[in-house]
Amino acid sequence: MAKRPAPISMERPDKREPDELRRFKINRFFQHYPDGSAMIQMGNTKVICAATIEERVPNFLKGSGEGWITAEYSLLPSATNPRNPREASRGRQNGRTQEIQRLIGRALRSVMDLKALGERTIYIDCDVIQADGGTRTASITGAFIALVEACASIYDGKGAFPVKDFIAAISVGIGKNNIPILDLNYEEDSSAMVDMNVVMTGEGKYVEIQGTGEERPFSLEERDELLKLAAKGIDELISYQKDILGNELVWKVGRIS
Repeated sequence: MAKRPAPISMERPDKREPDELRRFKINRFFQHYPDGSAMIQMGNTKVICAATIEERVPNFLKGSGEGWITAEYSLLPSATNPRNPREASRGRQNGRTQEIQRLIGRALRSVMDLKALGERTIYIDCDVIQADGGTRTASITGAFIALVEACASIYDGKGAFPVKDFIAAISVGIGKNNIPILDLNYEEDSSAMVDMNVVMTGEGKYVEIQGTGEERPFSLEERDELLKLAAKGIDELISYQKDILGNELVWKVGRIS
């Protein structure tokens, strides 16, 4: 068995502990027109998340009694340095954008009762206004708040609430010092030996694990350490989601009758 590289003592750029999240905040009701909205900030990453309900479904769901959730993701030009040109000016979305918005849609659908939603489509829009790593995971965590607000706007108190459980996501990785770290910013992500994005439910079940050996392979032991770190971070984020939603909405999530 190959030896694990020895850790090198090194501070994180923002002086955090290896298992410490960046400072985070979610502002509800960030926009007036969507049925639900939030702005999430994870360190210097900021994402506006919105949920809009339409009384129609894709053709493949017509007459099924089930609804659908689809997501769109964009990175504003001024969100990065140097400026990132708008994809509309290029005439098409790039592969990264398509992959991220599919991830957001899959993640949110995993905690939905689409029968309880009925034949409606919820459009999730995640617009990154400032990027410093972890934009896809922040989008999922923030979009969940917008999703609950949107579902509450159509819920009459009878039957199951369309959202079955909480969900959040976080990045973890092994830094260039060979130490597992939680919630990577851009500087850490760009130099990481191993990079992983983890999506989990409130019950502690995995929805998605995206792990890549960027500079070297990683062991089962290292994988388990990263997943343990991710679970710790996601538990903190879900606890915060509950605080932000308050008693008015928390009790609805998972309600079956």
